[in-house]
Amino acid sequence: MYRLYFDLILNKFISIFDNMKILLEVSARHAHFSRSELDLLFGKNYKLHIKKYLSQPGQFLSEEKINIEVSNLVLENISILGPERNQTQIEISMTDARRIKINPPIRESGDLSGSPGCNVYGPLGKIKIKTGIIIAKRHVHLHPKDAHQIGFSNGEICSLKIENTSRPLIFGGVVVRINSEFSLAAHIDTDEANAACINGNSCVATIITSNGALKQNIFN
Repeated sequence: MYRLYFDLILNKFISIFDNMKILLEVSARHAHFSRSELDLLFGKNYKLHIKKYLSQPGQFLSEEKINIEVSNLVLENISILGPERNQTQIEISMTDARRIKINPPIRESGDLSGSPGCNVYGPLGKIKIKTGIIIAKRHVHLHPKDAHQIGFSNGEICSLKIENTSRPLIFGGVVVRINSEFSLAAHIDTDEANAACINGNSCVATIITSNGALKQNIFN
């Protein structure tokens, strides 16, 4: 009897999370700029032109693009995301990094210490940044109320299980990021999306805790 009662509660618990869905977004290479360096590349007090808003509140993809160069090797047409940040940051994939023969660290956003720099080219010329290129660590954005409901804490490590493609796999080392300004979404880069044969910006996935327990299904 107790076993039956336990199973009923467990199934109800799992069904709650099975019905929760979040957006899994694929991030192509992009740049975030400080106000001062955006001024140097585009002009004083230049205002980025919004192409579309992103899942995170207030964040947007702009019409503007830049090129970067390392030792005469170039990556072109890198999109700029807005609004401005305190420090300039350029996020690329491992494939991009090999193309320009650098070895950037895999980091959370904003953790730029010891990362490589590059020359950045915009409409008004070139600037040199000493650090700033990273490969973004795969992560999940959570609002505190969602984190409380699911049972996650900030900085917790989980996994993403991709099942509905021709190449199902599990991504480990997914960082949980919790902030009152966040909206529920998971982010991976283009290399990771290609590894799982994800078409476009969506797929079915399952979040798994560090101890292997089912946390929730994600998809859009």
